[in-house]
Amino acid sequence: MDHSGHGMMHMDMPPFTLERGLQFSGDPFFMIGCLLALALYGWAVVRLRRRGDAWPVGRIVAFVLGVLSVWLVMCTKLNDYGMVMFSVHMVQHMVISMLSPILILLGAPVTLTLRALPAAGRGRKGPREWLVALLHSRYMRVITHPVFTIPLFIASLYALYFTPLFDFLMESRTGHIAMMVHFLAVGLVFFWPIMGVDPGPHRPGYVMRMLELFAGMPFHAFFGIALMMASEPMIGTYMHPPASLGIDALEDQQAGGGIAWAFSEIPSVVVLLALAYQWYRSEQRQARRSDRAADRNGDKELEAYNAYLASLRSRET
Repeated sequence: MDHSGHGMMHMDMPPFTLERGLQFSGDPFFMIGCLLALALYGWAVVRLRRRGDAWPVGRIVAFVLGVLSVWLVMCTKLNDYGMVMFSVHMVQHMVISMLSPILILLGAPVTLTLRALPAAGRGRKGPREWLVALLHSRYMRVITHPVFTIPLFIASLYALYFTPLFDFLMESRTGHIAMMVHFLAVGLVFFWPIMGVDPGPHRPGYVMRMLELFAGMPFHAFFGIALMMASEPMIGTYMHPPASLGIDALEDQQAGGGIAWAFSEIPSVVVLLALAYQWYRSEQRQARRSDRAADRNGDKELEAYNAYLASLRSRET
């Protein structure tokens, strides 16, 4: 589909309001994807429960919210307005690349899949074995390493919006879908090692995870500021918005920049809260393990220490 076709489609779009933006539009690609994701996750949880295994409700809630956030920005009129308004597009981009991935990952879909899939039996390879092999593959080690994920996360902004690639992708529905899938995938790959909920080849400690998080975020803020400070529209697709929208292209771009800038703080807060909670939980587990070990050993360490003190006293006398 060319630009003129798009133009005709959007010529009579009424001015944007949140009510209009949230009307259902049902992009078939993302609608099927979201329904499939929820159905498979639900199937896996039911399978675990039937087996008598528990699966935390918090994870279910996080995953469902993550998928619904994708649905919200891709299966409503926000998707149509996002084709002609940079500010709305930026909301879509930020949600699908920074909020949806975090929520989806907090749902631990990989762990759930590994627990739900049956083992193929000795010497055979089934879906579970292939997934384990993929998780431990060199390919996964590369694409989840910060040396790869951080530049990819940054390039998804600068290399896309400040080159002709963005306008090229926006000329067709397929290009637009491909771009949104790319944003979601980059977000998942970037946040996967940082969240550390699911197993993966790159598992840094808590401090490293926080450093990885903060290494990527300032670039989002700079990107937003660059758009806010610009004195003319920078992105071809949005230079001539339909008159019926009643918006100024430069003001709309500046609003989009403001959204990019403000949004870069939200994932940082969500991830830090999640990391702090995980850290606290792991410390608690460690403490419980030490207590259990002490109970089993009958506090041998304490006895040894007391014996050591007694030997010092006997030496003094």
